[in-house]
Amino acid sequence: MNYEEAIEYIHSTYKFGSKLGLENIGKLVELLGNPQDSYKIIHVAGTNGKGSTCNLIKEVLVDAGYKTGLFISPYLEEFTERIQINNETIDKNSLARITSLVKDKIDIMLTEGYNHPTEFEVVTAIGFEYFKEQNIDFLVLEVGLGGRYDSTNIVKSPLLSIITSISYDHTEYLGDTLEKIAFEKAGIIKENSNLVIYPQAKNIKNIIKKKAIENNTKVYEANSTNIDKIKSDISGQWFKYLKKDVFNIDELKINLLGEHQLLNALTALLSLEVIKKEGYNISSENVKNGFSNCKFPGRFEVINKNPFIILDGGHNIDGIKQLSKAIKDYFNNRKIIFFYSMLKDKDSQAFFDYILPLSKEVYTLTPSNPRAMEAKDLSELIKNNSNIKTTALDSYDQILPVIKNADQSDIIIFAGSLYMVGGVRTLLKNSGFANKL
Repeated sequence: MNYEEAIEYIHSTYKFGSKLGLENIGKLVELLGNPQDSYKIIHVAGTNGKGSTCNLIKEVLVDAGYKTGLFISPYLEEFTERIQINNETIDKNSLARITSLVKDKIDIMLTEGYNHPTEFEVVTAIGFEYFKEQNIDFLVLEVGLGGRYDSTNIVKSPLLSIITSISYDHTEYLGDTLEKIAFEKAGIIKENSNLVIYPQAKNIKNIIKKKAIENNTKVYEANSTNIDKIKSDISGQWFKYLKKDVFNIDELKINLLGEHQLLNALTALLSLEVIKKEGYNISSENVKNGFSNCKFPGRFEVINKNPFIILDGGHNIDGIKQLSKAIKDYFNNRKIIFFYSMLKDKDSQAFFDYILPLSKEVYTLTPSNPRAMEAKDLSELIKNNSNIKTTALDSYDQILPVIKNADQSDIIIFAGSLYMVGGVRTLLKNSGFANKL
């Protein structure tokens, strides 16, 4: 295979759907020699905050001199972003070669009567094999969907499991209550391991801790009283870390915007403490450098000033609430020009409740995904729920004239589906509308 053929093959497996369970991925990695057993794994589940927490931890480990893999989903602009080592994405030749290897193992599976692996299972296997070949020290591994039956959960003995913020998403797979969703996320907890929990409601924490107790796992709970915000503006956030027993740091800066990112940073800090206690060399200076170096594209990312252009891929109700709060915090309730898109299985009511009241006008787009809601359908929904000027765009190219005609004082936000945000990010970079990148 060449790279293009590999990508075509990977995406062709989308037709096999999303089947939760570990039998198929278990057989596939077994045929590969269980590459996931070759490195230390930090396994991260949750509804929101997984990506931020993963990236913060990864940056600190890289600064500490560890060869660190990162496995994420979905990608923003290019598929290779899903598999990274020390901030370098997998090279296209390696992706093609390993995809061919994985396909050969899948052919063996099919002759033995197994179902064809899903797209996510295929990508997970490719990542595991690449990380083994590259002899990494750590893999920061982001769960794809849920936890208990997610294909990443084939890992047997992670160094550390982390559960970030839990809210409603993928309820058709994970359950229609937060308690049911928490139970599924807690499925990543393994025996005789370590667990870090993001600050959660008591009923959620109790479900997670019950699973930890059953598995004789040591629990570390992030406590919001351990951080003290110093200041926050559109260029970043500064805060004090008041817990001094492992890292003695007076002040930390993160580039990630939104108050919720302080709690993600707190969760990452506690996780790094646990890793250090396990015998790994991480200094306070590594933490400071890693946090200040960390960037997370597409999450309340300011890519332009005059006018402000912001990209945010928050797509569930909690992410939409966080976007709404960040707009109020940083822009003092000023009215926004929104470009919005969503998938058909997402909650449109959250958009009407939290985003429309902040809008000056709305342009709708169709994200690049088979589950996309068409721009014209979303536009009609908005018109039926408000009097705000709304225009459905037929293509991404129609974005550029709108931006060119905007006032320098305008605030333009692209929000909703990450599948749209990634395409827009590439378009705006190539068109010169990204002076902050």
